[in-house]
Amino acid sequence: MIHIKTLEDIEWIRESGRIAARTLDLIEKRLEPGLTTEQVDRLGHQFILDNGGVPSTLGYRGYPKSMCISINDEVVHGIPGKRRIQDGDVVKVDVTVYKNGFHGDTARTFIVGTAPDEAHRLVEATRKSLELAIPIVREGNWLGDIGATIQEYIEAQGFSVVRNFVGHGIGREFHEDPQVPHYGRRHSGRKLEMGMVFTIEPMINEGTWEVKILKDGWTAVTRDGKLSAQFEHTIAVTKDGPDVLTLSD
Repeated sequence: MIHIKTLEDIEWIRESGRIAARTLDLIEKRLEPGLTTEQVDRLGHQFILDNGGVPSTLGYRGYPKSMCISINDEVVHGIPGKRRIQDGDVVKVDVTVYKNGFHGDTARTFIVGTAPDEAHRLVEATRKSLELAIPIVREGNWLGDIGATIQEYIEAQGFSVVRNFVGHGIGREFHEDPQVPHYGRRHSGRKLEMGMVFTIEPMINEGTWEVKILKDGWTAVTRDGKLSAQFEHTIAVTKDGPDVLTLSD
């Protein structure tokens, strides 16, 4: 069941999304070699609390931390801990904030220090695929149009789209309908309606799209050990087209 949001609902989601985006702004300024992922998590956790929010992931289905921090071949859901960030690491930080009854969800990939050109190309292609998909979020288009736009661009760059994890509706619940695949066929799936709010969060791999889950039950890594990148926004379908709700300003 898809929950259509009112204009007031969308503004509440925007407030949560803005805090999540500003959390990433802060982390981007502070990321450096030697920091542990636990330290980064604590930094984000405190910032969210200081701005009147609550980390949505903390305790969600037993998840133990306030953010997901995934490094290099870790695709998504990396659990912060004692691991130290190294020069050249590709670091994905996924933040979701709950405030005033609504969630806002966003993610970015950061390159710490000096990394190979191919890592930069992967990160830039992932960012670009999200940018290309956002204009598709218009009433009358199809969910399949979003996935096809991402898949066509990414595969033309020689990379692959993860299929095990997808975008999702969001609002009063962290995860709602619809599911938003980042691959697929045009003119397929659900038609977009005004008031729908969902995430687009392409996870793009340097090699194969296949992943495996580690023994912690959360962390997904690339099956071939190659790099992965991710960017994510929460977006509303409005009468004027897409409205990105996870901008820091």
